[in-house]
Amino acid sequence: MPLFRLTSSALRRLALPALLTAQCAVGTAAYADSAAGAYLAARHADLSRSFPEMVEYGTRAIAQDPENLDVLEGLIVAQIALGKLDDALPYARRLASVSEGNQIAALVLLGDALADDDWDTATELVGTKVSIAPVIDQMIQAWIRIGQGKMSDALTIFDTLGEDDASIGFTLYQKALALAYVGDFEGAASILGGERGALQLNRSGLFAHAQTLSQSDRQEDAIALMKAAQSGMTDPEVEQVITDLEAGKTLDFNVIRSPQDGIAELLFAVAETVGPEGDQTGILLYNRLAEHLAPTHAGVLVLSAQILEQMGHLELAIETYGRVPQDSFAYQHAALGRTDVLRRADRLDEATGELRTLADTFPGTLRFRVALGDTLMQQDRFAEARDAYDLAIARFEVGLSTQWPTYFQRAIAAHKLDDWPAAEADFRKALELSPEQPTVLNYLGYSLVERHEKLDEALGMIERAVAARPDRGYIVDSLGWVFYRLGRYDEAVEQMERAVELEPVEPILNDHLGDTYWAVGRKREAEFQWRRSLSFITDDTDLTELDPDRIRRKLEVGLDVVLEEEGADPLHASE
Repeated sequence: MPLFRLTSSALRRLALPALLTAQCAVGTAAYADSAAGAYLAARHADLSRSFPEMVEYGTRAIAQDPENLDVLEGLIVAQIALGKLDDALPYARRLASVSEGNQIAALVLLGDALADDDWDTATELVGTKVSIAPVIDQMIQAWIRIGQGKMSDALTIFDTLGEDDASIGFTLYQKALALAYVGDFEGAASILGGERGALQLNRSGLFAHAQTLSQSDRQEDAIALMKAAQSGMTDPEVEQVITDLEAGKTLDFNVIRSPQDGIAELLFAVAETVGPEGDQTGILLYNRLAEHLAPTHAGVLVLSAQILEQMGHLELAIETYGRVPQDSFAYQHAALGRTDVLRRADRLDEATGELRTLADTFPGTLRFRVALGDTLMQQDRFAEARDAYDLAIARFEVGLSTQWPTYFQRAIAAHKLDDWPAAEADFRKALELSPEQPTVLNYLGYSLVERHEKLDEALGMIERAVAARPDRGYIVDSLGWVFYRLGRYDEAVEQMERAVELEPVEPILNDHLGDTYWAVGRKREAEFQWRRSLSFITDDTDLTELDPDRIRRKLEVGLDVVLEEEGADPLHASE
């Protein structure tokens, strides 16, 4: 979670380069060989936020037209977004020389000055040539003063900002980090403990608080803080801190090791605070600047990867997750994020291999075993998936509501392997842990209907699922299907029609609606739905749930004959 929430008036968006409004009708590569090709390709890449292509074609375009401001801006943005601020520097200098007030250029120049301890240049840039928000500008100036050895000036800035209720939490956290950096651990611990106003600390803030308590000889308070942070799930980093503290070890303060780290933490907090509702490119620019100042900051790297993933830059996200240091508190989180993106990128074999290695390397982190099972399920490798879930579940020490998905997934694996007794037991265990979980209620209820078992219980389960998720077509379909199995055909039609309204192109639901229409004598409409069902089948359709040949046979001879051929009970409305 973010450290704090600034009010909307406290942050104003970074001025991004104006995007060119002309729309290109063909892909980027089509432009590359014409006289104006590089320029047009760069425009298209800029519009689509294709950062690698923008760098490729923007570099060519600038070689042909060095003073083109639009391309210069787009090229600089792309290079920052790719984490290549040093590569952006010569272009930023050129842009600043012809467009003195350009904030994108100034942002790069600021990053370069800060990284080089050029505090005087940084002072001149912040708040004049580049401005994030007035309160943030002042906090950066405070860290610059610390870099210049003027701690008293920095504290004056923090204290002045602390008079504004809109940003007091933000200011107090930054002041605490500054105090800890210069060795005033007691003052820092006091602030982080909420003695001057309650703070909502993220993980980095939690560790900073524990470290300052430990440095202040308050070991028991540090232990209590970390134990209170335990969620019931395995967290090796928190457990290691507790172990060290209980062994009498004094924790080093390593959250901030330089003024650059302080500014990076500030920029990271800004990006984290703006969140997914903000302009993703702008957030990425802030965060990449933080990354430039603190290249191994795990939280910054993870956030950059998450933003890139949200923007659809999966390969860049994979690379960025992979740069989180293995000795970092966030390494395991980042490793799991990387495998998730590998799965999204259809690199399933790589994801499986990395998860196996992670599960063996960190046997106490059960989420790797669970994620391995999930990845194997995605590949229909159900026996291997069940083995992975078995190893995770065997290490559950107590039953927690958060464990229901693991039992649920193992139940599905067992069901796919035709081991119904084991599947039913796990479905019921999942419900024991989370009794009103609609996904489990629906799956178990539907499975019982398909097996013609415990139909009254199945109906009750599915009705509860529909009450919880009335807008889910699959769940409404299950209610219609149990009515169908019970011979309550009119009720089945009502629910099936509603399900198809919610999921109009889902082939299974359309097939079911056809069956219910047939059952009430609406045979032309039934045939229409069966044809629709066939037309909606794709490569992603689960053909274990839908048999196209059976649908074609129903179109040839009707549902009654198909049921007779299958040896199934004929249609019979309930009394």
